[in-house]
Amino acid sequence: MPNKNKVAFRFAERKDTSLILRFIKELAEYEKLSHEVVADEQTLETWIFDKNKAEVLFLLEDGVEKGFALFFHNFSTFLGRAGIYLEDLYVSETARGKGYGKALLTKLAQIAVERGCGRLEWWCLDWNKKSIDFYLSMGAEPMSDWTVYRISGERLLEMGKKTEAKPLSDVK
Repeated sequence: MPNKNKVAFRFAERKDTSLILRFIKELAEYEKLSHEVVADEQTLETWIFDKNKAEVLFLLEDGVEKGFALFFHNFSTFLGRAGIYLEDLYVSETARGKGYGKALLTKLAQIAVERGCGRLEWWCLDWNKKSIDFYLSMGAEPMSDWTVYRISGERLLEMGKKTEAKPLSDVK
């Protein structure tokens, strides 16, 4: 568990939107993906607080936010229950090495258990050996039999265009 500093957790509120975006940008810089960040405060506020599509948990050291986890619920048909999908886990560079990543992951596991979820899962970049080693040390299991697929951008827009559907009786 974290060292002598006073550590606490709190869920984000609407007023934290700029802080959430700051952490997202710091994470993107760490992952060498800053060029992919198109999120802005208005978009985050809409999707996190108006539409309730994600939650953000902050880790605080002596009352100051030092890390965050952004997550949402998914669903396992095989388990027949929800799980938690961890989209982002990030600890500020100046706060690393204090056990805060472990504390955030442990808190998320507690939330998953409290909510009756069947699993906690996430993706990790293949090159991020430090994070992979950390996750393995926590008892996480890599899902080597699975490949992530994605449809986004123009292809998603193209596929999502509304077309007039034929009644099933017309399909031969």
